[in-house]
Amino acid sequence: MCGIVGVLGQHEAAPILVEALKRLEYRGYDSAGIATVNDGALGRRRAVGKLVNLSDLLVHDPLPGKSGIGHTRWATHGAPSVTNAHPHKAGPVAVVHNGIVENYRELRAELAEHGLDFVTETDTETVALMAAHYLDTGLSPVEAAFKTIDRLEGAFALAFLFDGQDDLIVAARKGSPLAIGHGEGEMYVGSDAIALAPLTNKITYLEEGDRAVLTRTSLEIRTEAGELANREMRKIKLDTARADKGEHKHFMAKEIAEQPVVVAEAIRSYLPTGGDRVVLPETDLDFTKLDRLTMVACGTAFYACLTAKYWFEQLAKMPVEVDIASEFRYREPPITDRTLALFVSQSGETADTLAALRYCEGKADKIVSVVNVPESSIARESDIALPIHAGVEIGVASTKAFTCQLSVLLMLALKAAADRGTMSDEELADHAAALRGLPSVLNAALDQNRAIRKSAQRLSEARDVLFLGRGLMYPLAMEGALKLKEISYIHAEGYASGELKHGPIALIDKHMPVVVMAPRDAVFDKTVSNMQEVMARKGKVILVSDDDGIVEAGDDVWSTIRMPHVHTNLTPILYSVPAQLLAYHTAVAKGTDVDQPRNLAKSVTVE
Repeated sequence: MCGIVGVLGQHEAAPILVEALKRLEYRGYDSAGIATVNDGALGRRRAVGKLVNLSDLLVHDPLPGKSGIGHTRWATHGAPSVTNAHPHKAGPVAVVHNGIVENYRELRAELAEHGLDFVTETDTETVALMAAHYLDTGLSPVEAAFKTIDRLEGAFALAFLFDGQDDLIVAARKGSPLAIGHGEGEMYVGSDAIALAPLTNKITYLEEGDRAVLTRTSLEIRTEAGELANREMRKIKLDTARADKGEHKHFMAKEIAEQPVVVAEAIRSYLPTGGDRVVLPETDLDFTKLDRLTMVACGTAFYACLTAKYWFEQLAKMPVEVDIASEFRYREPPITDRTLALFVSQSGETADTLAALRYCEGKADKIVSVVNVPESSIARESDIALPIHAGVEIGVASTKAFTCQLSVLLMLALKAAADRGTMSDEELADHAAALRGLPSVLNAALDQNRAIRKSAQRLSEARDVLFLGRGLMYPLAMEGALKLKEISYIHAEGYASGELKHGPIALIDKHMPVVVMAPRDAVFDKTVSNMQEVMARKGKVILVSDDDGIVEAGDDVWSTIRMPHVHTNLTPILYSVPAQLLAYHTAVAKGTDVDQPRNLAKSVTVE
């Protein structure tokens, strides 16, 4: 959430900053602004709403200067407004900030005693005022910035710009990601590599507690203790074409359509051609040395973990605990030295997940992460990082990252089963063959797009929706409900089908659509019984099943979505497609902002 960019360049900074901010729109925001230094003087422009509003403002009121910082804000302290928008300015200092300053009230009180006035409701203004105060005491810009950073508690990524300093940006990170880009006689700052991709492919990632001093020709990084740090400069490969919508109306539609390709890439990466055993790259992970698995994640990644719990327990006979990261870190669970701690995060920067990982350091036998960004904080701090190969995902509602997470977690469960001897060679070969056929089955699911759109048209008129599933479909029911409420703003809940009579059935009436995820598997008959209970109370059932399931269910359902037959353990991956398309087409029918739904951010880097 939020996005930071900075540039010390050879050309006008404003258009470069705005274009870089556009590449960070996927992170979620409600206002935007930039500040530049021109002829030694700080100037800034800010606007509420979409970046086009800032662009329009800059057309009518240009902001010259070749040095600048920019920001897209996702409101934490203070409502979205021009006054609360970043950059914040106090005298000769402008600041952009991602994160939360937890001790800002204490610092405000201290600054008030020095006669400094506040004009915003934000915690970030405290940072600018504190730096300005230290400048007034005679400190240099770098000294003032560093001393300010030392006073802050909480999570932050910061960039400072100063009056009279057109060749200086000071940056820092603690709990929120920040990257430095190296150009030819230019330097850049960005919340992630996507923002900087068209400008440079040479990136240095700041580590926890780092602060950096940038000029056009130099970069100095110091640790939180003030020691010089030698951070690696990496050449990154970023497929910028994947950050375009192509022929699709929305990024979400494009990313749903990409799933056969990216899932195939994930499978190829862990299941060698011609082999039946999963191979992890450059790791010594041995599941025979482990007693249990603890899996931690947030949001959609949490539902991926809940699904994987079934796989690990059924295939590898391995006890599994799954926790939401924000609860895990404060619950302080005991972790033994024969526990594998596994963390799942698309961005690799999710604040609660990263904090949970750090809690497990020194306790678990190994820390493994399943991530989409190999250079992320979670990946770097893990013993083993397993990339999901989904490519850049722009839509806030995760789609292809979810199916790639599921694919990698299933293959990891098969590795555990092979290590522990809980599956025969024939069973492992059967799963390997099924996995290799998965991309074509996903294509067949995408062919149902038109039928799913018709069901979504009906769904768009509802105020509340239930999703039901048993076994492997239970986590997917919760994920389907999450997708629908994320982008269509329709209230939706996912339940285990067997829980229907324990409360949710009270909600069923002729106005209540119920989406039933029910492949023809071992628990299908029980799910159909629950479905009949819904229809007996005039509930409107949308049944998602295969040919056999649809025939057996009968003709009384409100709507059907036909899926191809697939190996039982692959059904959560396959049935993700209709869940995603239902949410997508419902949101389109309602006219909501599919790629940037209100109040949401792609990467949650604050608590």
